[in-house]
Amino acid sequence: MTTGLTPFVAAPGGVRVAVRVTPKASPAGAVGLALDAAGRAYVKLRVNAPAQDGKANAAALTLLAEEWGLACTNLRIIGGQRGRRKSIHITGDTPELLATLNRWIEDVKHD
Repeated sequence: MTTGLTPFVAAPGGVRVAVRVTPKASPAGAVGLALDAAGRAYVKLRVNAPAQDGKANAAALTLLAEEWGLACTNLRIIGGQRGRRKSIHITGDTPELLATLNRWIEDVKHD
C-alpha cells in the first residue's frame, strides 16, 4: 500500500472507516489494507459468519472492536449494510482514535 493513504477519516464525534468484508471465510480476521480501483484505502476483513440476517455485519463489528481494543458499542455501520463494502463510524475522541488506528496500520500486512 502506498504510504500516506489511510482508510480512517476524522468525522464528527469519532472516525469513519472504509471496510470490505468477506463473509463465510476462514480464518477470520483483519487481513490488512488494500486500495480500490479509485485508489481509496480500505480495511480487508474476513468473518466466519454468513451474509444473512445481519450475522456478517455483527461479526465484522465484533472483530474490529477486538482488533482495535475498542468497545463494540462504539462501532456502527453507517453505509453498506447489505454489501461487502461498508462505512463504519467509531464513536470517541477523534485524535485519540486516529492515533490508535494509525498505530494499528503499522502492525498489519499491506497489499
